[in-house]
Amino acid sequence: LLLARRLVEMEMPVIQCNMGRVQTWDTHVNHFPLLKKILPALDTGLSALLDDLDERGLLDQTLVVCVGEFGRTPRVNKTGGRDHWGSLMSILMSGGGLNVGQVIGSSTKTGDVPANRPVSPTDVLATMYRHLGIGRDDKQARHQQMAANFRFFGAPTALFLFVHKGLGVYSVLDAGIFLQTLMLAATDEGLASCAQGALGLWRSPLEKRFRIPRHYQLLCGVSLGFAADQPVNRFRPEKLPVSELMIPRRER
Repeated sequence: LLLARRLVEMEMPVIQCNMGRVQTWDTHVNHFPLLKKILPALDTGLSALLDDLDERGLLDQTLVVCVGEFGRTPRVNKTGGRDHWGSLMSILMSGGGLNVGQVIGSSTKTGDVPANRPVSPTDVLATMYRHLGIGRDDKQARHQQMAANFRFFGAPTALFLFVHKGLGVYSVLDAGIFLQTLMLAATDEGLASCAQGALGLWRSPLEKRFRIPRHYQLLCGVSLGFAADQPVNRFRPEKLPVSELMIPRRER
């Protein structure tokens, strides 16, 4: 979250922070004991981020959204967990010029469906697009926002990285090493690069121009070019010390 605040200062338009790993919040078992461990970190970190942005005068121009994929079942299952529930969930939004400090809508007393003022995913996305200056009914502007990925953010060159399906997870490891080497080599030559997961959706257009073997899977793309004079391109993250990247030995 500290890195996120620094990226806001560098005018990065969209920043995503993942709290925990993939299954951290998937509490199908021992729901309440798990939440006692992970909720304090979320509460502390998120509130600190909002305070930090506010103190620096950045909160009004930054829309902060705290959201998951769906809610959890109103009833606790046999293993003390709560399963997936698509009918109701809660999210938090702050900053971005919103009228904060209010609760929108409510659920029934059992927490299974909205009781009044339901808010749909479309409403949430419309609010986020509005913060980007895109109107709710402005489909062309929304498409243009997404299309920036496929215009390589203005870079003149794009590379596409394929992996062999037969190698399984090992191909991803090899691809990561190759991608890192490629981007470091580009930097050494004075070029900027940007790895883009969205370009992994581009196989069918590529097949119209290239003979791509079926057993190769498109993983991602990389945009290459000279960096524009933008604040975000001057951002340099701090390097973690080696001690934080290593697992300590177990004491006997």
